[in-house]
Amino acid sequence: MAYTGDLGNGQQVYVENQGTQTLISLSSSSPGQQQSQRCTLETGAWLSPPILFRVPRGLILRLESAQGQQFVHLQAGGISTLATAPSLLDADILPLQVSPSLASNQSAVEIQPMQPMQPMRMGNMEMQMNPMEMRMGDLELRMSSSQPSSTPSQTPGRFCSQCGQSVAASDRFCIHCGSPTKG
Repeated sequence: MAYTGDLGNGQQVYVENQGTQTLISLSSSSPGQQQSQRCTLETGAWLSPPILFRVPRGLILRLESAQGQQFVHLQAGGISTLATAPSLLDADILPLQVSPSLASNQSAVEIQPMQPMQPMRMGNMEMQMNPMEMRMGDLELRMSSSQPSSTPSQTPGRFCSQCGQSVAASDRFCIHCGSPTKG
């Protein structure tokens, strides 16, 4: 059985008995920020529903099981168990509502594997992931160079190593800077 309680100011507490363990989650949310703290305690099966008390220094959660009563201190700084029973004379009792169990929600949802990524097209551009390929007009790029290209490849341009300008394959010297070209 699971219980939730609204503590105000965007804070919530979630308490669930899972077999011999008790899961306690304290969460707070505000615009642009969300925080959550969790704690799992070995309490045994509950004999009665938990009771939540508001005290001046935070919240006290009382759990009753075959092992006896256990008290848990909840505050913004964390969740901690108390060795002795606190004084609850002037404490306010906060209501807890029955809630669906997180364990049953998690087991009911079966996660399906993702489908492989399909080739993407944008105008005359196409991309594939496996093997990594990209085509744009007449230009084709592949990540693995071990496979021959299915489209006729163009002769790569030659460039001057000195000035970077393009040179013809028949040029022995760069027409822009006069540097000798490599063969």
